[in-house]
Order: sequence, then structure tokens, then C-alpha cells
Amino acid sequence: METAKFVLLILCFCFFSSGISTRPTVVKIGAIFSFNSTIGRVAKVAIDAAVDDINNDSSLLPGTNLLIQMQDSRCNGFTSIIQTIQFMKTEIAAVIGPQSSVNAHVLSHFANELQVPFLSFSATDPTLSSLQFPFLVRTTYSDLFQMSAIARMVHYYKWRKVVAIYSDDDYGRNGIAALGDMLEERLCRISYKAALSPGATRTDITNMLVRIPLMESSIIVVHVNQDLGLTIFSTAHHLQMMSKGYVWIATDWLSSFIDSSVPVEMEIMNSMQGVLTFRQHTLKSEKHGLVSRWRELTKHRNNEVLQLNSYGLHAYDNVWLIARALEAFFRDNGTISFSKDLSLHSFSLEAMTKFNEGQSLLNKMKTTEFDGVSGKIQFDSDGNLIHPAYDILNVFGSGMRTVGFWSNTSGLSTTSLETIYTNMTSNSSENQNLYTVIWPGQTMILPRGWLFPQNGKELRIGVPNRVILTEFVSKDPDTGKMRGYCIDVFTAAIDLLPYAVPYKLIPFGDGIQNPNYTDLVQKVASNVFDAAVGDITIETNRTKLVDFTQPYIQSGLVIMAHTKKFQSYAWAFLQPFTVEMWCTTGAFLIFVGTVVWLLEHRVNDDFRGPPKKQCATLVWFSFSTLFFAHREKTVGTLGRAVLLIWLFVVLIIQSSYTASLTSILTVRQLFSPITGIQGLIASNEPIGVQVGSFADKYLVQELGIQKSRIKVLSSTVALEFGPHKGGVAAIIDERPYLEFFLKAHCQFSTIGSQFTNSGWGFAFPKDSPLTADISKAIIKLSENGDLQRIHDKWLTRKGCSSENKEMDSNQLQVSSFCGLFLLCGMACFIALLIHFSIITIQFIRHYTPNDSIAARNTISRRSFQDFLSFFDEKDESVKSRSKRLELQNGGSNSDNELSIPGEK
Repeated sequence: METAKFVLLILCFCFFSSGISTRPTVVKIGAIFSFNSTIGRVAKVAIDAAVDDINNDSSLLPGTNLLIQMQDSRCNGFTSIIQTIQFMKTEIAAVIGPQSSVNAHVLSHFANELQVPFLSFSATDPTLSSLQFPFLVRTTYSDLFQMSAIARMVHYYKWRKVVAIYSDDDYGRNGIAALGDMLEERLCRISYKAALSPGATRTDITNMLVRIPLMESSIIVVHVNQDLGLTIFSTAHHLQMMSKGYVWIATDWLSSFIDSSVPVEMEIMNSMQGVLTFRQHTLKSEKHGLVSRWRELTKHRNNEVLQLNSYGLHAYDNVWLIARALEAFFRDNGTISFSKDLSLHSFSLEAMTKFNEGQSLLNKMKTTEFDGVSGKIQFDSDGNLIHPAYDILNVFGSGMRTVGFWSNTSGLSTTSLETIYTNMTSNSSENQNLYTVIWPGQTMILPRGWLFPQNGKELRIGVPNRVILTEFVSKDPDTGKMRGYCIDVFTAAIDLLPYAVPYKLIPFGDGIQNPNYTDLVQKVASNVFDAAVGDITIETNRTKLVDFTQPYIQSGLVIMAHTKKFQSYAWAFLQPFTVEMWCTTGAFLIFVGTVVWLLEHRVNDDFRGPPKKQCATLVWFSFSTLFFAHREKTVGTLGRAVLLIWLFVVLIIQSSYTASLTSILTVRQLFSPITGIQGLIASNEPIGVQVGSFADKYLVQELGIQKSRIKVLSSTVALEFGPHKGGVAAIIDERPYLEFFLKAHCQFSTIGSQFTNSGWGFAFPKDSPLTADISKAIIKLSENGDLQRIHDKWLTRKGCSSENKEMDSNQLQVSSFCGLFLLCGMACFIALLIHFSIITIQFIRHYTPNDSIAARNTISRRSFQDFLSFFDEKDESVKSRSKRLELQNGGSNSDNELSIPGEK
């Protein structure tokens, strides 16, 4: 019996032990990459070292060893597919690879179908989305972040356009597409894309590079594989394109090559001096252990010098990621099991097996977190490693120097990323910073980002051929060359540029009438002309087509009309005031006189007497205050206050009238029925504009003037005829034209003020780098006085006398004195309110008995006529009568008191 219990116990123990221990003794993982590439050679050593370290670590995967099976893809897509099919027949739990983005697009379909996780340490194509390829785990940084870093750097240096050289495959095309998106976010763009086949020859590269100097932009981004990239730099060096003025930016393929091949042959290094490149940032403290024993790991490689690069660190972390995910997978009682995929039988691929628990292992990988030799290994919701960051390197001498860092949180910075992550700080867009770069040509001067096209062609510059006011710009009839104020400004600005600009001035117009300036701008936008130089107004619609330089002269629309000398006449003394002003002044004279009469009538004998006398006194007093000639004295406080304020108003009105009348009678005045733009709009008179001017569209579209009223003119004859003889009432044109014209034509004058603000500039195609340089030159011309000297040379001539001034209506308006009239009116109202309040109280006291019932009956019987009679009485009479009543009331009260004892 005891023996049976013992056997049963042993069997139970064995059963439960076998149920718990689901870990296999060996887990097979695969690796597929190119053994002979720079990245592949480093990755092979790193993967072998990681497998050994994990198998020797008893705390991780106890009782289980990793068995790595590597296949050489030979940088060939077809070979990669064949090798992957072989892997899928051997029950592989996970695959490290593929190495290239091109292969990743293909092999990810195998991963999805057979549910075997693929972990790529070097496929950086931004389109390898975890949504489309869930079983592809990218353990390196997407090129989306590298292109964001390049775009930030281009914007930091204030460049606008770049040239992109890329390999014509998934890696190159999708990377450059991401760069274009990142640049557009910063208002920059790719001006030219040069695609090269992955197997391009040196001749193909030469033919491509010779076209770049014709593209203006000298900022060149190279996003290719290593072999193609080295050939590009060697060819560019031979073509003298690694010289001053060029900027070359290589993606991280270059830093991987230099890091892995130190020391690099000086012939290769000399071909890429001054190039900027990027390196995936890795934490120095974490990788120190692997770096220290790297020499020992590579000493048996046939005397080949092989250094560790960032992709080697990611490959090392790949193996550890698989091991840690397997550990978590086994803890949750996961099992490594495979089954046949029946859907593959029809393709003769029945030997390939499907990983039954692949999804579970994949989930463990995506949630695994640890500190690897490359940094923090942790994935975000999009399947990307957190904290993407790059070192920005400058090729110099026999190596590279760090000029700064980029991360998606801090942008460009010279502060180490370890410090930024520790302090959790971030740089604003204003605090971006990099160390000084040594650019191609061994210079530290920042390249401007573009070169003048070296194609021997001159800039075709359109110039308006004016036929009136030719001092601004026109064709010289003797020499056939373009001349004028605008041309001199342009040539002076060109002379200030630090580089030569060959150009040819081409007249635009038929020479019979002024050309249409909008058509000229349109030809610049359509590349018929490379630029337009002349008296071109910077106008909103035109800025949508081209870019304008800094204005070299201020402008704006003004009105010019025919004016006549003002002739004095018998009623000239009425001219200083408008009719409304005369009426308002007269009304206030009567009003103030009436108020003073009301205030003084009860206390001042000068304002009392028969009605006729009082009316005469009121009228005389009212108008005599206009000349301070009133003889009636005011005795009341309120009357004096009102009169004082009114005399102040009269003083201001009288002084203004005197000054205006003096000006009218002694100074020559110009007269025009037009007073300004509002009056011109309200009238139905025809309006003239210059041929080719934008003024006609502005008047119709912005001011709502009927197009039938606009007449396009080529001279001022229509203005001399006037609207009644088939001419126009006024001409609207830009101020520089009219100021120059009026200096020799005294019969005309500008009316009112300028009602638009603009300027003249030179037009260039959109994003032309010449725009900024010419603008800087114009500012220099303004600062050193050359701009004014050019203006004086062409636009200064003897003008009319100073009496011809801009005319506006000089009549004094009511609005000029409304404040004074309002002050006087309020003073009168307050004084009357106080005065009548006092009289009302006196009236109630005088006519109200002591008995309250009798008082109410008395008040109800009193009429308004009694109040007027009381108001007409002199104040002294009222007071005397009140005293007598008080004495009478006092005597009767005494009699009543004496009669009371007699009644007892």
C-alpha cells in the first residue's frame, strides 16, 4: 500500500513538472542581411556577440539557448526572398532583418502571412508602417525623423531651396518624399530632384551632376547607398563642386561608413571635406562595455579593420529584444509551435510553417522596455522607438567633428541630449543653435544657399518702354539702350552684389503708348522674362504671381485736377465759414442772449422794462457779444458764468474767422470744384488714368466706381478740356508721376490727400534667391545716400512757385468747433436748471399758507400764469412783500394768544 502511494506521488510530480516546464532547450532565430556590406559586416559580429552574451547569462532564458541561423542576402531582393522561404521551413521563431528598405517591403508580406516577427535594425523607409506591416518591428529610427532634422537645419540657416540626389528605389524615393513634406512645413522646398538607379555608373553620375549648377540652389542633399554616395562625392570633387558656395548634406549612410572604416583613405576623405552628415545618436555610457571589447570580437577577421557603428549597436539590441520578449512569453506559458499553412499548398510551399503563437510573441516585443547599448528600447503607439535623435557631424580632415544635435523634442542644440533628457528641457524655435561649420572650400562663412546658374546665359529682364514721363524709364532713341531713374537704381543694386550677374534689358511695349504692367508681371511668372525692372507698383494681385524686392520709392494714388486762382468778390467776407457754420453761430448768439436774459431779468434793471424794450435789448445784447460791445452789465452769478464761457467761444470763433479771411484776401488761392476722393466718387464726372496703370482696376474693384467713367489717357489734354468738353474732371495716378509732372505744369494741382499706400519694386519669379540679395542692396543704397542722389539726378527740376500747394477746402466747418458749442450749451442748460429750481422754491414758499390742507388747496388753484407773473416781478419786490406778510402773520398770532385767557 505504501509502495503504491509512493509511485503515484512520483507520477503526479512528473506530470505537473512537464506541464510547467514548457520552455524548449533551443529556440531558433534567423538573420538575413548582406554579409559584405559595411552595415552587414558590423551587424554579423554584433549579433554573434549578443547571442553568446545571452546564452552565458543564466538569469535570462534559463535552460534555453538561442540558436542563430544567418543567411547572406547579397544586397539582392531575389536572394532575400529565397533565403526567407528557406527560413520559414525550419521553424524560426523570429528573424533579424531584412537590412534594406527595399527587401523589407517584400519580406514583410511573408512575416504577415506566417506570423513570424521580423526585426529590422537598418530599414529606415518612412512608409514601412506598423499598420500595413504589423509583424515588421523596426528597431532603428525612421528616416522621417532624419528628414525632419535636415529640414530644421535648412530652415535654421535660412535657405529656401535644396537639390535632392537619391537612389531610385523605395529607400530613396520615400525618404526624399518625406524630406519634401518636412521642408514645406518650414516654407522651403526641393527645387530639383535627381534620381539615380542603384547601379548607376560614373558616367551617369557625371551627367546628373553637371545639371545641378544650372538649378540655382547650391544646397545638395544626398540620400543613397554607400557605394553610390562615395562615387557621387568623388565625381563632384573632380567637377570642382566641393568648392566654396556649395553645401553638401549626406544622410547617415556616410557617418556609418566613416565610423566603420576608420581610418578612411585620405583620397576618399579629401573628396568630401566640409560635408554635413547625420549619425543616429546612441548613449555613450550604455555602449561602453561593447565598445571596450569590440577589438577582441573582431581580431580574427583576416586583418580587416572593422569599427562599430550605430547600426551595429541596434543589431546587438535586436537579439536582446528577442531574448527578453521570449522570457516574458515563456513566463505566460507561451509555447513555440508551428503548423502547416494550407493556403500555401496550391503554390507548392507546403513546407513553410506558420508560427501559432507569433502574435503573442510580437505583442511581448512591442511592450518590452530595457536600456540597450544604443539607448532606451521602447516603442510608441506607432511602432517607432521613442526619443529619436541624431548627431550632426561635419567632415573635416581625416574624420568628423560634432557641430550639434537634433531630437524631436529639442530641435537643434549644442547641449548634449543626455543633459536634455535628464532635465526634460526643450528648445523653442528661437533658441536653435549649432557650432560653427567648416564648409566646402575650407571656409567658415555661411553659404547663401544658391549660385548664379553657370550656363553662360544672361538674365532676360523685361523693362517697360514708357512714352510719357520717360525720365522714370524708357528706351533711348539714339543708343537703343534702356535708361532712366529705375534703371540706375537697378544697376547700382547689381553692383553691390558680391557676385557677377549677367543680364540683358529687353524693352517691353510697342513704343507708341505705355505698356500694361500687369502683363509684364505675368510674363515673369510664366518665365518669359527672368525678372522685370521698372516703375512697377507692388500690388496685392501681383504678389500672388511674383516676388518683389524691397520698395525703392514710396508711392500711392492721388488726385490731380485743373485748378484756378480764387477771385475775390463782394461777398468774400462770408467765405471763411460754411453755411452750416454761419447758421450755427447765429443760432447760438440768439440762444445765449436768451439764456442771459432769463438769468438776469429778475435782478438786473438793464434786462427789464416794456416788452418792446426787452426784445430790443435781447437782440442787441446777443449780437453785440460777437464783438465784445455789449453795454448791459450782468449782476447774477449764473449769468456771469454763462457769459464768460460764451465770450471764450466767441474769441476762438472770431480769431479763426480773422485768420481765414486774411488768408483768402492776401494769399493766392487755388480753387477746384473737386475736394477729394469721396467727392469724386459721389459725382458722375469721368476720371482719367494713365495707360498701363493698375489704377483703373483699383477704382472699379475697390472703390466701386463704374467702369464707364474711367478713361485711359496718354496725355493731360483731356484734363485741360474738362468734363464738359469731352475730357475728364480729374486724373488719378501715382504720387511720383504727379509730383514730377506738376513741377512744370502749374495749372494743375493735387487734390486732397493720398488714399493708398504702396511702393515700386523689381519683380522676380517666386522663391528667386536674387529677390533677397537685391532687397539688401536697395537698403544699402538708401543708407549710403546713393538712392537719393539717383532720385535727384533724374526727378529734380525747377518747379512752380511755392504758392502752388495741395488744395483742400479751407472753409471752417461746424465740426471744428463742435466741442466749444457743446461746452457752451451744457453751461446754459445747467445754469437754467439751477435758476428755475430756485424760482420754483421761492414761488411755493411765497404762495403757500402755513396750514397744510390750505396749502394743497392753494397750490391746486395756482395757474402757470401766476408763476409767469411771479417770474416777471423783480426779486426785490418779492422779498419786500414776503417780509410784510411775515409781520402780519406774526401780529395776528399774538392777538390770538391774548384772547385765550378771556375765554375761561
